[in-house]
Amino acid sequence: MKELAGRLTALDPDAGAAVRVIAYFDRLAEARAGVEALVRGAAVLAGVPARLVDADRRVRVRVEADGTRRDSDLPPEPEWPSAALTPDGAPALWLERSGAAPSVVDAVILERAAGAARLVLDRTRGRAPLDDPALVETLLDATAPEPARLHAARRLGLDPSATARALATPGGRPRIVPATGEEHGAAGSAGRNGVDRPARLPAPATPGGRAHTVPEGPAEPPGVRTAVRTGVGPAVPVLGLPSSWNAARTALRFTAEGTAQDPGPRVVHADELGGIALLADLVAPGAEPPPDVQAVEAAAADAPWLLTTLYAVTATASLRAAAAEANVHHSTLQDRLVHAEHLLGWPVRTPQGRLRLHLALTMRRLARP
Repeated sequence: MKELAGRLTALDPDAGAAVRVIAYFDRLAEARAGVEALVRGAAVLAGVPARLVDADRRVRVRVEADGTRRDSDLPPEPEWPSAALTPDGAPALWLERSGAAPSVVDAVILERAAGAARLVLDRTRGRAPLDDPALVETLLDATAPEPARLHAARRLGLDPSATARALATPGGRPRIVPATGEEHGAAGSAGRNGVDRPARLPAPATPGGRAHTVPEGPAEPPGVRTAVRTGVGPAVPVLGLPSSWNAARTALRFTAEGTAQDPGPRVVHADELGGIALLADLVAPGAEPPPDVQAVEAAAADAPWLLTTLYAVTATASLRAAAAEANVHHSTLQDRLVHAEHLLGWPVRTPQGRLRLHLALTMRRLARP
């Protein structure tokens, strides 16, 4: 590298200097240097003070051109050359050079120092995003070695000694959220990329009017609180997340779109299914629906109001409550149920009939491809 730098310097001084900068930061990276050493290198090479500010991780380092660390609370000047720690991110590393256009060498110093600092901060401060696909995949893979899964958990910002949940959505991409705090308490505070206190928050009401809940998480997808169907796995130790993921995928099959044609809960918790989860093993996705499901489908084709009305009957404690949930008069509900029983071929106003109806609507979701 030194020989190459010498040859380039003879042809183009800036090119030779840039190669020396690259070699310098490569050596620091190989030595696993810390953030302060990287900022010091940028300052000494540039001949002006350099500063790094990462507010999210509470890191502030400023080093003078002579290598002395001297932090400052004054904001950076807009004209200073700068670089971000992440693509399209906000400036985080500055060279305090005013009144001159950034040179090629300055640009290389900033690019190499910022890239090395990002790797150090990710490695030492546990700031990998909670939805990093590769790390999440490793953590949910029961066949992955335990050290690899523990490493993935730490990189995701999860405490290996705490508990967490896996979430499943129709897109197939899993999410993981910490399960610390009071699971059934009031909503906690959570930022987009950090968690303070997970909590259960109300999801949108289904056509039957019942709200379902899901733990609040630190990251996307946005559908957790809105219209995306979500299966929520049980809270388990971090190394037990593969089982939570399997349970979350099962719970996802019990969810509904929450529309007139697919009424039901958009969010389902696996640990609230109980024995009804066994139905998932009996009804294969995409298989021919059981006879009762076929009867429901045929009846729904004859009466557009039928599905939401029947769901209201199964989701409430009484027919009067069902009428309120369906937003119809009690006598209208009675008339609709008489018609529904005629179409279905079994009563829906008796305990046995309501159970059969509930199972039919549940199996209808499970039979979805």
